[in-house]
Amino acid sequence: MLNRSFLIVLPALLVTTFWADARVKVPFPDPAIDIPAGPSAGQQTAVLAGGCFWGMEGLFERVKGVTEVVSGFAGGAAKTAHYDMVSEGNTGHAESVKITFDPSQITFGQLLKIYFSVAHDPTELNRQGPDVGTQYRSAIFYMNDDQKRVAEAYIQQLDQARVFSHRIVTQVVPYHGFYAAEKYHQHYLDHNMTQPYIVYNDLPKLAALKKQYPALCKRR
Repeated sequence: MLNRSFLIVLPALLVTTFWADARVKVPFPDPAIDIPAGPSAGQQTAVLAGGCFWGMEGLFERVKGVTEVVSGFAGGAAKTAHYDMVSEGNTGHAESVKITFDPSQITFGQLLKIYFSVAHDPTELNRQGPDVGTQYRSAIFYMNDDQKRVAEAYIQQLDQARVFSHRIVTQVVPYHGFYAAEKYHQHYLDHNMTQPYIVYNDLPKLAALKKQYPALCKRR
């Protein structure tokens, strides 16, 4: 099993900026196609994968309109949705987060903007920074045709605008189930703010969120 506590292999500068190095244009564009916000739409769900779920969970928990974030696994079978098994890289699962959000406060497209610009590097294939394997792939598990349409259109928009120096490799695939990870993974970032892996890989993302999108941040 991979012990991320000891993954301090790269200099801090390289690790903390891995997702930003591929970007060549700022400011990051809004999605041209989105699902309109509606006051009576009720709570909605997005399932996203982009490397270690510790940082993804901690990041989206700080986004305005997000009511819950759960770390877990998507893309494989229920019987293999266990951290030790997923870490082997052959279950079909990706470490993912299940985001429950209020679409009257934040849209699916706005969540994707944060996902592509701050949460991870969507041009890295089957890895994120020091974490390597298909379980760390970039993927959007769409819940309905609207989410599929927005995700595919946004990827095309970003690629055509050459926002990144390499093409986006994010998978847009149908949602077939999400399985919560073990209890100790939940809210891991908040419980381990001084752990080196968190300090080098995830805290810079929180700072970037606050700096780039202050209007989308919760008051904490």
